[in-house]
Amino acid sequence: MFLFYPMLRSVYLSMTLTDPRGRVAEFVWFDNYIDLFSSGQFFSNLKVTLLFILFTVPTCIIWSLLLAALTHNKLKGMKIFQFVFSLPIVISVGTGSIIWFLLFHPTAGMLNYFLSFAGISNIRWLADPNWALPSISMMTIWMNMGFMYIVLLSGLQGVPDELYESAKIDGAGPVRTFGQIVLPLLSPTIFFVLIVSVISAFQAFGQIHILTKGGPMNLTNVVVYSIYQDAFINFRFGIGSAQALVLFLIILALTVFQFKVLEKKVHYQ
Repeated sequence: MFLFYPMLRSVYLSMTLTDPRGRVAEFVWFDNYIDLFSSGQFFSNLKVTLLFILFTVPTCIIWSLLLAALTHNKLKGMKIFQFVFSLPIVISVGTGSIIWFLLFHPTAGMLNYFLSFAGISNIRWLADPNWALPSISMMTIWMNMGFMYIVLLSGLQGVPDELYESAKIDGAGPVRTFGQIVLPLLSPTIFFVLIVSVISAFQAFGQIHILTKGGPMNLTNVVVYSIYQDAFINFRFGIGSAQALVLFLIILALTVFQFKVLEKKVHYQ
């Protein structure tokens, strides 16, 4: 009722024109899809979405893996660092967006305050076309870091200590041990994190709505925010439903591709 009926209803609405109350005014078959692919705006929004994924997913995985590797030991006080690095997981998108909105403030924000010590002039983080999407990406990386850190740290803790001892006896250094022993054993965890983070990046909405509302010049207008604007601002539920279904198919195809291609690199034993 709560999953398949809305999906089937979206398929039906994507072939209609609706009034502002969402009632069907006319059945137009595939005209919404034709308008969607012929306008060019959808491809522009899709390009922004893919750039956003490229900025956030690899960076967040590498950064979280680095933090997990550095804190994966039994030194005294390391639990404090583990708690701090995993803390963003308990912060909501709205709260995190407000925190970063204050940090990004062009005159009173802490980021520009620290940059002033290096002689760098104030950056208009959310208003500058060159900085808007990277700024949103920075906030998203910080927000997703807690979940990825916890998962990757759990994966590291699952590596048997005997393997570290055997590598040490064989004369392998920390870098070689991590690259040739730990990473292959951690590949199932990294693969899981990659799948989840790509899907999550495709669905990013809250931080964009609060910080930039798709601007400036639609340079942060990802597909999900475009769906929101068409459906709930312009009351074009038909074209909004069409975009949602196309996005669903894109995510599905990309997920299948990752399972078919990238999973071959995963070592489960």
